[in-house]
Amino acid sequence: MSLSKICPKYSLRLTVATLAVAVAGCSSSPSAYEDAYNSAGAMTGSSVASSPQTQSAAQTTYRPALERVSGPVPLASGAPNEYVVKVGDTLWDISATFLKDPWFWPEIWYVNPDIANPHLIYPGDVLGLVYIDGQPRITNVRASTFRMSPQARVTPLSDAISSIPYESIASFLTSGVILEKGEVDALPYLLETRGEHLIAAAGNEIYVRGLPQNNAGTRFNIVHVGEELRDPDDNRLIGYQGHLVGEGSLRRSGDPATVALTNTRQEAIPGDKLIPASVDMALNFFPQAPSSQIEGRIISVAGGVTQIGQYMVVVINRGTSNGVSVGDVLSIYQTGDKVKDRFRGGKVRLPDEKAGTIMVFKSYDRISYGLVMEATDAIHILDAVRNPS
Repeated sequence: MSLSKICPKYSLRLTVATLAVAVAGCSSSPSAYEDAYNSAGAMTGSSVASSPQTQSAAQTTYRPALERVSGPVPLASGAPNEYVVKVGDTLWDISATFLKDPWFWPEIWYVNPDIANPHLIYPGDVLGLVYIDGQPRITNVRASTFRMSPQARVTPLSDAISSIPYESIASFLTSGVILEKGEVDALPYLLETRGEHLIAAAGNEIYVRGLPQNNAGTRFNIVHVGEELRDPDDNRLIGYQGHLVGEGSLRRSGDPATVALTNTRQEAIPGDKLIPASVDMALNFFPQAPSSQIEGRIISVAGGVTQIGQYMVVVINRGTSNGVSVGDVLSIYQTGDKVKDRFRGGKVRLPDEKAGTIMVFKSYDRISYGLVMEATDAIHILDAVRNPS
């Protein structure tokens, strides 16, 4: 079937598309804790804009993922001519089906103007690989019947395919987090336990100082400030490892406020910090190369494991102040070992070897969280992260 039969207006109205919507959420720096607390009750870990107005606004904020490529984008081995989008797919999965390097996706995507919400991808849509002026292009050649039905003229954005699987970052939302150095003292803290208790557990109430005014029922995580986290490159104190103690619900605002502990993993003690129980996070964004040169390291991993694999959450020692943005793709390199030269004497450092790929899904001033999208070899803490080659 010719391209003109698939979408007659295709050759007249092709434009680079915004594949997905960057979710409006928290500040790129965690300094705006009061704003986060004020909206904590309405936050969800995968909140997605749902109005046509929001969608339109997001479409106008597109920036290219890479510099325009001079030659054909490398295709994946066995790339299909068509692909039917399935429930559970992610943008990364679909990109890898067509492309050798998934983050080139925004460079070759074109909008089919005959399809409602052409910038977004939904289950049941048929994506096609076509060539224009010798360059491979991917477009939505046929929309799903649900999207095109009169009863669903505007499909909710929450049904659109996300960039990464939400369940893969659940450990980030529910386990230990990194508390940046400059924010620890500003966080609300556990002042005292109600009643004659030295420590608190589920079923107890605690008094908290530093909480902004919130509605009763607003949920919080109680976090213990743990080990120092230092930048391995210059030994600067970046922050602290946060250990999740439990969860609580606001009973009464004030100074101090009263929070009821609903469940706990360990005892809560005076000095423990409170952070919003839910994190506003973009799950829909462009895979892209960083806009500046990034040289960093993995400094922590959710769950405290020693070896890191696919779909695990890692923390790197570079953030927005270094030019890291949500959606940035970085290659992981195993740090080369130092080996003894048995022939000439002395020690020689072996070259770093590529071991995988991460995509940044949340970035602060000096640290960022990334999801391991590919792991071709064992990955460890202190391995290097760099711009994709």
